Amino acid sequence: MDKRGRDAKMVAAAQPQSRPNSTRPLPPPEGLQSRAPPLARPRFEPVDREKVSFSLSLSLYAFSWTCPLLLRVFTKIGSHHSEEDFAVRGKEPKDEVQIYTWKDATLRELTDLVKEVAPEARRRNAKLSFAFVYPDQRGRFVLRVVGMTHSYGNGRRLDDSKSLGELSFQIGDYLDVAIL
Repeated sequence: MDKRGRDAKMVAAAQPQSRPNSTRPLPPPEGLQSRAPPLARPRFEPVDREKVSFSLSLSLYAFSWTCPLLLRVFTKIGSHHSEEDFAVRGKEPKDEVQIYTWKDATLRELTDLVKEVAPEARRRNAKLSFAFVYPDQRGRFVLRVVGMTHSYGNGRRLDDSKSLGELSFQIGDYLDVAIL
């Protein structure tokens, strides 16, 4: 076979050939297919089904029983607001912060949130006194002190771990925070 015949065969083999009565080309001949290594499959770590089902049931339990709420927080330096400050609906004190939280939020968590918005609460020796403000049976607002935290406490104080629910917080109550 001469050089021209061999070149013609190689060119013909490299071009896709069509099947009769079809527009789709034939696959390349066996010798011209590329030999790429097979793709490696990703390895998955074994799953501990007990841990997954336990954490899933905990998250479903927490999700189904706790609902977020809007907490209206009023801060004041030196003392709590007076009950008369809340007497007229719509004319509450101006230093209000609205926080979305849960009834299982602790006073320590609320202390950290107040520190983000009130620079006076960031002082090293600052104490935060918490009080619920709610209407009594006659419609007058009552202020009830529920706990005190230190600005930079370590979380071991008695009031730090108390949650809103444990302190008989009801949705719709205000939270008054005195920064001392």
